[in-house]
Amino acid sequence: MEFFGPVLDGFGTVLDPTNLLYCLLGVVVGMLIGVLPGLGPAATIAILLPLTYGVEPVTAIIMLAGIFYGAQYGGTITSVLLRLPGEASSVVTVFDGYVMAQQGRAGTALGIAAIGSFAGATISIIGLTFLAPLVASFALDFGPPEYTALAMLGILLVATISGGSKIKAIIAAAVGLFLATMGRDGFTGVERFTFGNLSLADGIDFVPIAMGLFGVGEILYNLEERHRAAKAPIKVKRVWPSGKDIKQAAPAMGRGSVLGFFLGILPGGGATIASLASYGMEKKSAKDPTRFGKGAIEGVAGPETANNAAATSSFIPLLTLGIPANATMAIIFGALLIQGVTPGPQLIQEDPDLFWGVVNSMYIGNILLLLMSIPLVGVFIRILRIRAAILAPITAMITMLGAYTIRNSMFDVMMVVIFGAIGYLMKKFGFEPGPLVLAFVLGSLLESNLRRSLLVLNGDLGGFFSRPISAVLIIIFVAVALWPMVKGAIVKNKKKPLAAQVADEKEKV
Repeated sequence: MEFFGPVLDGFGTVLDPTNLLYCLLGVVVGMLIGVLPGLGPAATIAILLPLTYGVEPVTAIIMLAGIFYGAQYGGTITSVLLRLPGEASSVVTVFDGYVMAQQGRAGTALGIAAIGSFAGATISIIGLTFLAPLVASFALDFGPPEYTALAMLGILLVATISGGSKIKAIIAAAVGLFLATMGRDGFTGVERFTFGNLSLADGIDFVPIAMGLFGVGEILYNLEERHRAAKAPIKVKRVWPSGKDIKQAAPAMGRGSVLGFFLGILPGGGATIASLASYGMEKKSAKDPTRFGKGAIEGVAGPETANNAAATSSFIPLLTLGIPANATMAIIFGALLIQGVTPGPQLIQEDPDLFWGVVNSMYIGNILLLLMSIPLVGVFIRILRIRAAILAPITAMITMLGAYTIRNSMFDVMMVVIFGAIGYLMKKFGFEPGPLVLAFVLGSLLESNLRRSLLVLNGDLGGFFSRPISAVLIIIFVAVALWPMVKGAIVKNKKKPLAAQVADEKEKV
C-alpha cells in the first residue's frame, strides 16, 4: 500500500478541474503543433515557457507533457494525408501511410496509428509507474562522482546515438559545453567568457537559448522551406480499421511498445530514433519485406507505437535522475527549474503530488488523444491551409514578448534574436540544435559535480574507479567512445582476406 497510496493520490491531483483542463489544452496544442510541419514540440514548449510562470508547477508540467506526447500523433495526420511529416518522429510513417491513403485506406492508417499510439503510450506509462521508483531508489546512492560519469555518458550518447552527422553533433555539443561555462564561476567567483558584459556575469539563461534555437530559428527555417505548393489532402472514408487489420498490426504494436520504451530512456534516443528502429525491425522480421513501402500496415503500426512509447519513457531519466534524454526533455527540465522544482532521486519523496500527478496525467491525456484524434482530422486539415506568412509573424511576436517578460530585460530579447540566427544557420547547414541544448544542460551538471568529486577524492581521479557505480558508468563511457574504432577495425579485417585473394590472383597471372 505504500506504493499504491501516492499513485492513487496522483489521480486525485490530475482530476482536479484546473489540471484536467490544462491536460486537455496540452494534448490539443500538441496535436495542432504536430499537424503544422516543422515547428515541433521542442519549439512550442520553448515559446510557451513564459506562460507557465504564474501557474502551479504540477499544472504547468502536465500541460507541457501533453504538448510533447500530443505532437507525436498530430504529425501522423499530415504524414498519411499529405506525405508531409508534421513531426520528425512521423517521417517513417510517410513510407507506408501515404501509400495506404492513395489506396483508399487513409482511415485505416489513421485508425491504426491512433490505436498504436494509445497502446504504446499506455504500456510505457505502466512501465514508467513501476520502473521510475526503482530507478529513483537506486539513484539515491549517487554522489558527485556518479553524476559526473552519468553526465559524461549522456553527452557522449547524444553525439553517438542521435541521427545525422556524428561530427556535426559533436561540434554542436562542444558549443553547448562552452556556453555552459560562461558567467561567474560558482566555486571561485571568477568571471569567465563574459567579455566585460555585466549581463553575462550570471551566465546565459536557458530559456533565451531554447526560445532562440527552437523558436525563432525554426520559424526562419520553415518560412524558407515552405515556399512550395500545398498538396490537396486525400479524403478520409472509413475512419476505423477492421478486426483483420488490428490482428495483423498487433504484433508490430507489441514489439514497437517494448523497443520504444527502452530507446526512450537512452540519452540521445527518443521518439525519432524509436520510430526508425521499429520500422527497420518490422521490415527485417517480415516474411515478405517487399510489402514495405507499398502500404504495409505494420509499417504504420510499429513506428507509431514506438514513438509514443519512447516519448513517455523519456520522462524516466528526467524525473528520477535529473538527466534529460532529448531536446524536448531538456526544455521541460528547464521549465521544472523555473518552477523551483529540481528533478532527481528525491523528487518522488519530496514532491509526490507533482511526480505522480504528471505520470497519471499521461493516462488521461492519451485517452483524450484516442477520443479526439479521428474526429478532429477535418479541423487540422483546414488549419494547414493557413499560410506560413501569416502564422510566422504571430509566433515570432509571442516569442519576443515571452522572452521580455521573463526578467523584463531587453538583453534576453537580444539573446533570443542571436540564438534564433544561430538556430537558423545550424538547420541550414545540417546541424541539429538538440545536442547543443542537451550539452548546455548537462554541462553545468558535469562541471559542478566533477569539481565536487575532485574535492571529495582529494584530486585523485582513480577514486572514480573505487566506487562501483561510477566505475561501471565510466567503463560504459569508454566502450561507447571506442566502439566506432573497434567496429571500423572489424570491418577492415573482414575485407583483408578478400584483398589478399585478389593480390594472390594477380601474382599468379
